Amino acid sequence: MPAESDCTAMLDSETKAVETPEDHADELRLWLRLLTCTTLIEGEVRGRLRQRFDVTLPRFDLMAQLDKAPDGMTLSDVSKRMMVSNGNVTGLVERLVESGHLDRRTSETDRRVQVIRLTKLGRAEFRRMAAEHETWIADLFADLSPKDVRELMRLLAKTKASAQKSAARRRP
Repeated sequence: MPAESDCTAMLDSETKAVETPEDHADELRLWLRLLTCTTLIEGEVRGRLRQRFDVTLPRFDLMAQLDKAPDGMTLSDVSKRMMVSNGNVTGLVERLVESGHLDRRTSETDRRVQVIRLTKLGRAEFRRMAAEHETWIADLFADLSPKDVRELMRLLAKTKASAQKSAARRRP
């Protein structure tokens, strides 16, 4: 049995906040709960993608964006949608082009712009992964009723709007 100090080290931030609520405002505990859920779910999805398909989550996310755009997207548009830098996308794109999953061409309207799209192989492999991914997500939320899901969606939309409003107030 691990020492008590070892057990404390294993607790996530949310658990610590619940155990010592006097040290944390409700909003902080809410943020920690959201962070804990995100970390838990994302970690599970990352692990399953790696184990089942030998694919990283960023690679899956990039392919998901391109699956929605059959005519392709610019690197800049992909970066914005994925909320990452162009540099991060460039490395992913290089590897997917080399593996035959992506096609890259120069834009017809602006020679400085690269347009990327899934190849037939890329689209087929992504859709196979996406179908399995959908079952994983359903499994992770299996204990929530449809009503729970709708309520969470409503509350998370309200949370997102609140955060966006706060961020907008901080911008000059």
